[in-house]
Amino acid sequence: MSAIQYVLAIAVILVSIAIILLVLMQESKSEGLSGAIAGGAESFFGKNKGRTLEAKLVKFTKIAGVAFFVLALVASLLVLFFA
Repeated sequence: MSAIQYVLAIAVILVSIAIILLVLMQESKSEGLSGAIAGGAESFFGKNKGRTLEAKLVKFTKIAGVAFFVLALVASLLVLFFA
């Protein structure tokens, strides 16, 4: 393995650990029947929803997911064409 393959492997491992931690830090979305009945209560705070910690965690999770996909694709193409 070349040095770039080692770097990509370490990057994939670090990004996958970051995804796991980000997902575990997020709150559960299952509210059950009480969420269906009292669902309108959250609409008042909807304009500030993008500034909450939960919204930032969701955004960083999406970014980490895309980064993982790109790194895995580059690593597999590198192995396929240069191995």
